[in-house]
Amino acid sequence: MKTVIHPNFSKKNAYETTRKVCEMLYDLGFEVYSYEELSPRFPPYPRVKFGDPDEVTSVCDIIIAIGGDGTILEASAYAARYDKELLGINTGRLGFMASMESDGLYKLSRLVSGDYTSQERMMLECEYITQEGSQVYHALNDVVLLATGRLCDFEIVSEGEIITALRSDGLIFSTPTGSTAYALSAGGPIIAPEIQCIQMTPICPHTLSTRTIVFSPDKALEIAAAAREEKSIVLAVDGADICHLSSDDRIVIRRSSRSLKLVDIEGNSFFNAVNNKLMSSIK
Repeated sequence: MKTVIHPNFSKKNAYETTRKVCEMLYDLGFEVYSYEELSPRFPPYPRVKFGDPDEVTSVCDIIIAIGGDGTILEASAYAARYDKELLGINTGRLGFMASMESDGLYKLSRLVSGDYTSQERMMLECEYITQEGSQVYHALNDVVLLATGRLCDFEIVSEGEIITALRSDGLIFSTPTGSTAYALSAGGPIIAPEIQCIQMTPICPHTLSTRTIVFSPDKALEIAAAAREEKSIVLAVDGADICHLSSDDRIVIRRSSRSLKLVDIEGNSFFNAVNNKLMSSIK
């Protein structure tokens, strides 16, 4: 079997955890790969092979992300693009999507025996449309339109029908996986990951009656935004800023053709993670 290690060395204990993971995987019979750009910072371990991220991901059987939820989000982009399983090992603070903590590495042997489960997580497609053309992005957690400084007006249309028009500091379009991220902090509900839907949560809406709306996964939602100042609305996909919107730009949100296979190696249910990590203080 082949695996790609996707570490975040800025996280506490990530360096030492990466070293241990590489040693254990090699002993289990894995071929271990990582990215060429990380080779100068990687623990000195001669059996790790380095290459272009897309090339090594395309030939691997599983990706192992070592870090926090942000690291898992980064790795999910590669995993979904090449339809690979993804295992998260938490060395961050919350690590809500991680299946393992760094003190449970002995359970990596289950990757060989097959004693684990893999849950398919829905993703979103965000089409950014300008007068020059369009660009498509994919999100595991959310697509966010965020006003910088002033309230903005948003109109959401589907199949020619106006769904809603509102004034707020922004909008969060999230998957069920993303319902426990930014959307939850903005007052949205927790949605079990096996449910297929698109959640829209306003950020600081200007009316008391404006609340989260949950749409069918088959809806295509077109968003037009109007702000007093040009390019004062930021488009962000899974926490990464993409661009500032111009007045004629449009955004279309729909279910992505891609999905993520997220590995659960310890048998933890979604609600175990909710109760153990979201209901108590983070590290």
